[in-house]
Amino acid sequence: MTVETRSYELKEIQGDMMTPISIYHALTGKKKTLFESSAKHEESGRYSFIACKPIAEITGNQSGYSLRYESGSQEKGTESIIEKLKSMMPIHKEIYPFSFFGGAIGYFGYETAFYSEKIGEFLHDDLEMPDIHLMFYDTFVIYDHLKQTATIAAIDLFHNGRTHNKMTEAIEAICSDLKKGPISSKENEAKLAFQPMIDEQTFIEMVQKAKEHIIKGDIFQVVLSQRFSSPYEGNPFALYRKLRTSNPSPYMFYLDFEHYIILGTSPESLVKVQNGLVTTNPIAGTKPRGQSIQEDEQIAQSLLNDEKEVAEHRMLVDLGRNDIGRISEIGSVSIEKYMKIEYYKYVMHIVSEVTGLLKKDTHVLDVLSACLPAGTVSGAPKIRAMQIINQLETSKRGVYAGAVGYISITGNMDLALAIRTMVVKDHVAHVQAGAGIVFDSIPKSEYEETLNKAKALLEVQQ
Repeated sequence: MTVETRSYELKEIQGDMMTPISIYHALTGKKKTLFESSAKHEESGRYSFIACKPIAEITGNQSGYSLRYESGSQEKGTESIIEKLKSMMPIHKEIYPFSFFGGAIGYFGYETAFYSEKIGEFLHDDLEMPDIHLMFYDTFVIYDHLKQTATIAAIDLFHNGRTHNKMTEAIEAICSDLKKGPISSKENEAKLAFQPMIDEQTFIEMVQKAKEHIIKGDIFQVVLSQRFSSPYEGNPFALYRKLRTSNPSPYMFYLDFEHYIILGTSPESLVKVQNGLVTTNPIAGTKPRGQSIQEDEQIAQSLLNDEKEVAEHRMLVDLGRNDIGRISEIGSVSIEKYMKIEYYKYVMHIVSEVTGLLKKDTHVLDVLSACLPAGTVSGAPKIRAMQIINQLETSKRGVYAGAVGYISITGNMDLALAIRTMVVKDHVAHVQAGAGIVFDSIPKSEYEETLNKAKALLEVQQ
């Protein structure tokens, strides 16, 4: 373990006239990122993070990585991008004021799991995106929803001699942006008209083939997904603003990678590491919302009484315990919340929470490797389920079923499961959703479940 001490500067300003949205709009520069949470009055959602102008950017796939610095210098290698990231962000125990205090923001695609497990050949990459894409930020804004303040922070992220004067200049530049207020931007109200990339009958046949594997005893459950796409000529930030209002969630994010944009409102954490505590929140068991509180309560009770849904949830909680157990101290894994109902605009879910204490000298990227992908988007047993997904689906999942979030130089990590997530690339918006297939699944019902899960995004701008 390396103890890393980095110099930094902070400036706190009154933020009662600001919002994370207005801060995002005010910042000048490319490749801006925004992380919010609907749980603003809980500790987990107290802070929003906004950043722009990354000082470095790394992309990777099965053949290696490409690292680019703002100075223009580049580095390419054939070693695993995960190992490269570990060397850039060594384990340490230095304490900083916030959970994210500079570091990497971006995504780890579903196929990242193929690097460490034998899943099969990579499927066709029709979106032509890296498996992993992260941007490194050394200047950023933390908005505190409790205190209604904005803290602008600058840090010497890579120990490259960033002086206090340089950090102060960077902070004052952001303060200047914030004083000027949001830059007017055209949030084009262009419409979306999503179409499934496979027809209903094809999906039903996929479900039937999956059930054959279950009957044979290959697997207990597998999650099959389908993608929906639509031309889109508008400003994707308009979609994000509507989505965060219509479908508020624990994880809300907007990442502008310049050549494509990822936005979403995910209800589920893939995994979180906070001061050595590892947490995951399995979500399995879904039904559409009712028209009233009374109907919601009836549907919730029927969901908890549904043997198929409950069995699926228990299986995935066990899978989460196994994943967390691989990187946690022996005897530290526990279930903090079990089979609680959480409500979203269109659906309700059964949710649990599993925690463990991170093993000494374990890197957070080892936690990622242990948990990606979540059992809720793959199945059980996980590896065999992924192999069957690879046989039945026809293209790479990419961002979908992977993770979106940050890895901080504090040693903390917070990654949302990439569901209820949209990719906008080359004027086309893409959404993907899956359904958990078990022994007694009804193929048409599973097809309809994918529509229900994608509904919040499919209807965001009709």
